Amino acid sequence: MRHLRRAPLSKIMKSGINDITSIRAQLREKRRELTPDQQLLAGESLLEQLSRLHSFRTSKRIACYLPNDGEIDTGPVINWILQNNKACYLPVLSRVCGNRLRFAAVDYSTDMGLNQFGIPEPVTRLRELVSATHLDMVLLPLVGFDIYGNRIGMGGGYYDRSLQLLRHRRHWHKPRLFGLAHEMQKLEKIAVQPWDVPLQGIVTDEKIYLPEGSGDQ
Repeated sequence: MRHLRRAPLSKIMKSGINDITSIRAQLREKRRELTPDQQLLAGESLLEQLSRLHSFRTSKRIACYLPNDGEIDTGPVINWILQNNKACYLPVLSRVCGNRLRFAAVDYSTDMGLNQFGIPEPVTRLRELVSATHLDMVLLPLVGFDIYGNRIGMGGGYYDRSLQLLRHRRHWHKPRLFGLAHEMQKLEKIAVQPWDVPLQGIVTDEKIYLPEGSGDQ
């Protein structure tokens, strides 16, 4: 197998290579190269874009996440949720739930611990966790995305497993699912897998992408 780590992403895409592992590695490396100042500016710009969404402004229970591995800074978004009388939730990886995510309500005093991946998450009782179906909006991380609402995740499948129930709803109104990313994580087209859960949109530090028929504004 050819070594693709140092090949430009544009070259990989144009060559027709559909190697998700290689594309994922390329995108993760690009976002890790951003400086703290660049991440700070990106996070502030992300909030500006999100604030244009009617569904974000009107949702009462919003799940977000803490950035890891170069993911776009969600600090400004979490602060906005907490400061605007909304309930903010963060994901908790619970092995007793079949490696599916549950969500815990948080505030500035919430105790945090590290999960098995070294990512901070709320320390809370199991009975206080809720599933995604109890939320109005879920803001989730991604590694790559296209304008059609498809995403490439980290490869663990935690969000896909946690949101599978939504695929079987005939009329699905909430939670609204939006991916957050740096603009540079955009790809031309991502092959859809049977287990993928479609997003209502993707918000970056530069734009809002709403697939046709998403019904948002």
